[in-house]
Amino acid sequence: MVFAVNLRAYWRFLVVLFQFFPLIVAYTRDRRRFLLFGGSREIGSETQTQRAEILLNSLLTLGPTFIKLGQLLSTRPDILPPEYIDVISSLQDDVPAKPWEDSKRVIEAELGEVDDVYDEFDRDPISGASLGQVYTAQYNRREVAVKIRRPGIEDLVEADLRVIRWSLPLVRRFIGQGRAFSLENLADEFAKTIRQEMDYTRERRILSDIRENFKDTSEIRIPDPIEECSSARVLTMEYLPGIKITNLNELDENQIDRTEIATTLQRVYLQMIVEDGVFHADPHPGNLAVTDAGEIIFYDFGMSGTVTPFIQEKIIEFYVSVANQDIDGILDALIEMGTLSPEADRQVMGEVMQLAIADARGEDIEQYRVQQIIDQVESTIYEFPLRLPRNLALVLRVATVVEGVCVTLDPDFDFITVATDYIEDQGYYEETARRLLAGAGDQVQDTTQALFEVPPRLNTVLDRVERNELAVDVRIQDENSVLDRLARRIVYGLFVAVGALSTAILFAFDQSSILPAAVAALLTLPAAIALYRSFRKQRGVRARPQFTRQSMRERRDQDS
Repeated sequence: MVFAVNLRAYWRFLVVLFQFFPLIVAYTRDRRRFLLFGGSREIGSETQTQRAEILLNSLLTLGPTFIKLGQLLSTRPDILPPEYIDVISSLQDDVPAKPWEDSKRVIEAELGEVDDVYDEFDRDPISGASLGQVYTAQYNRREVAVKIRRPGIEDLVEADLRVIRWSLPLVRRFIGQGRAFSLENLADEFAKTIRQEMDYTRERRILSDIRENFKDTSEIRIPDPIEECSSARVLTMEYLPGIKITNLNELDENQIDRTEIATTLQRVYLQMIVEDGVFHADPHPGNLAVTDAGEIIFYDFGMSGTVTPFIQEKIIEFYVSVANQDIDGILDALIEMGTLSPEADRQVMGEVMQLAIADARGEDIEQYRVQQIIDQVESTIYEFPLRLPRNLALVLRVATVVEGVCVTLDPDFDFITVATDYIEDQGYYEETARRLLAGAGDQVQDTTQALFEVPPRLNTVLDRVERNELAVDVRIQDENSVLDRLARRIVYGLFVAVGALSTAILFAFDQSSILPAAVAALLTLPAAIALYRSFRKQRGVRARPQFTRQSMRERRDQDS
């Protein structure tokens, strides 16, 4: 079994390499204009969009695992530029349906004869996704939906996950350190997520937990799983038909308040993340519907996640700081969650956060102001300072996709007001204030203790200095590798100096033949090139920030 997966992985690696070869060559030429030498190239937005379309076609060609990977990448602005996000966001989880006979074999292997288990079973699937297919049936006179895992998908996914892992060292050559950090976490989180999504026993348990958490909430509907006809590869649950949440015309025809739907959706996800600690992590429009009575229906709990109490606490602090427009509080919360590098320029990132808050509130952002911030970012930082730890990958996905759905329902939807109202209703303002006050009290106590402890210790140190008994251990922190670069320049310089002197001496003593001098010059050339490259200025990040509401407004203006 393991040998078969390894053999398939080797073959898939060659297939993936061939599929991505044009992009690999393009990115290599960006770094070296003539592949092996030459300067780097500046790439415009139009070229980025063309490459994103090539990437999209490659992901579709490579099949289920890479379609899922593309969907996750489309919500990761910390890894991909805005042009790629725009193109890959159109990636849908629709693949041709497998024949009924394949699904039938899975049901019979897991549960028994189809007609013995279900009263009726419609052989035509109502939904075909990359990992499974959904059918409708009747069980004990109830309308049910039956989700069946695609046969053979496990081996394909495992082979592809190994290919992705093997490809990481190659991909890291074309991205900066900050994005490499996020890419590593993305690969780990993706492997964990897709394996969980194939385990229908886990999905049934998550479905039951979230359904229990919202049993007293009348605004949403969550299907009831049926345990006696479910297994690791088959999930039977209550069938709940509804209007697709982005079908605005039908929602309006049924006189459903779209702003209220958007508000309910955000409050539900806030409860899942900051209160319950377990959440539905795939809220794209295909997994959300609305009943005629205005209740939101949630489908497909295969992609789900959990949040630790520490992250919940920091998310609350983040929202409280956003509500109060406390930029320092926002930055502190991001640093403590691990999403912002502690070395980032706080003034510049504060400006970025102010723009983000203005955009989230639906305010118009003048283009010159955006360009001013871009110039500041490019002049002060060389690495992308926003990073995404593994435990927050799905949280960001949820926040991004829910934002898109809410803005579609109501272009003027105010996320900050809804979040602020929710946090205030739940009493998190007071809880956060008490926690900060307790922290301040501890700090005062530590400061008072230090006032009594430091002077005696300082006297002891001064006595040792007078007796020449003080030893100092100096360790230089060189996180930017300044000393390393300086040492390389010195070595390269010595090689160039010796090579140039040798070339001159050989040419002066034997002018009848330039061959020895030419050989010496040729041997000196690599060191001269290395020395020149070591003095070249490091290029900054030239990605433009993507403001969702602003960009959507601009697109609507262009369409009109």
